Amino acid sequence: MSSTHLTFDSRQAHRAHLVAHAALPRGFRVGTTRFSFIPAEAPKPANMTLTLIALHRPTTAFGAVFTRNAFPGAPVIIGRQRLHEATLAAVIINNKISNVCAPDGVANAERVCAAVAQQLGCKAAEVLPSSTGVIGWRQPIESMLAALPDAVAGLSAESALPAAEGIMTTDLYPKVRAVSVAGGRIVGIAKGAGMIEPDMATMLVYLLTDLVVPRDHLRAMLARVADATFNRISVDGDTSTSDTVAMLSSGLQPCPDLGAFEFALSQLCGDLAEDVVRNGEGVRHVIRATVRGAPDEALARGAARAIVNSPLFKSAIAGNDPNVGRLVAAVGKYLGARATGLDLSRTRILLGGRVILDGGIFRLDHATEDALVAYLASTELYASVPGADGTFKPPIDYPPHERAVELVVDLGVGAAESTVVGADLTHEYVSENADYRS
Repeated sequence: MSSTHLTFDSRQAHRAHLVAHAALPRGFRVGTTRFSFIPAEAPKPANMTLTLIALHRPTTAFGAVFTRNAFPGAPVIIGRQRLHEATLAAVIINNKISNVCAPDGVANAERVCAAVAQQLGCKAAEVLPSSTGVIGWRQPIESMLAALPDAVAGLSAESALPAAEGIMTTDLYPKVRAVSVAGGRIVGIAKGAGMIEPDMATMLVYLLTDLVVPRDHLRAMLARVADATFNRISVDGDTSTSDTVAMLSSGLQPCPDLGAFEFALSQLCGDLAEDVVRNGEGVRHVIRATVRGAPDEALARGAARAIVNSPLFKSAIAGNDPNVGRLVAAVGKYLGARATGLDLSRTRILLGGRVILDGGIFRLDHATEDALVAYLASTELYASVPGADGTFKPPIDYPPHERAVELVVDLGVGAAESTVVGADLTHEYVSENADYRS
């Protein structure tokens, strides 16, 4: 993940940054349309956006990784089948309703793909569907089909930003990252704010490039990069039923160095994954937990994940309270269950670069406690203030900075390490999810 921490003093400054990076790679167009409907399960007005990503011509170079949730959405079921197709021409995405375990879910998703194919002049099997939003509701299929021509009519080769905005649900702002490599570009957009603890993917991510990357190489790279980035984040410890990371190449620019391409892709996905955490529901602190000196990478990753998923530690960080006892308890719980007998006498822990535990002994005093409180406050994205109705909602809709709570746990018993990026647990998160459907 990037070592450069950007800052934005206004929504306009952040927006300008997104616009500057959102130029589409050659060979792609995006279009969106928005319509109102009444959900069958909740008789009140709702809005849905259809987002279409279309290639100028079908490509053989595409791949995707999906959730391992045992109740996948209909688009994931279809998406796995699409990986066996020779070519892909488009991706159609809807927000608001995720089409999971819904009546006729697979059939309706295929109807949408067929309608897209008819509009674009390609095969239905060349269209990849994606859906995100409320789980269990039925899609307004007739309204979706009626609105689709407007998305096709609006296709433009200029910017990925409309697509990044179109796939949002509870996201506060769109997420776009881009990188130039070998004379071409990779542009990524992501949707994700809650139900984030990926298993092979994260909510919805689309990676577009004009560089020639052979299909087998593209899929192998995507699997490696997703595991090293999107599989190293967590907002709330819940794995979505709809997680999808898809990558498509228009193949218009030769790529002389696939190693350089994978390195650039990894950087982009690392930044995009961290964007998902930073824009998580109610997130006020991003937590970057690194566990090193472990006997193997799996143990290091598990211990780091245990830290960012500890409700007690997450709550302490939300309050700018350096309650490091909760941190040690979280690490100890995980290691006690999975590494019985491990010698932790050389363990060393740093918070914000400051040693708080050395040789298994806390190194705390009044000055250290005060410094840690100030450090946590400096990494806070915004201050928590209840609204007039007593609920807590973020007062801003852009990221003022990209700082994180930096945490290092060195177990001193090996050479393996892993970093997991997580978030605090706030009033805003509870308010958002208590009122999600109402």
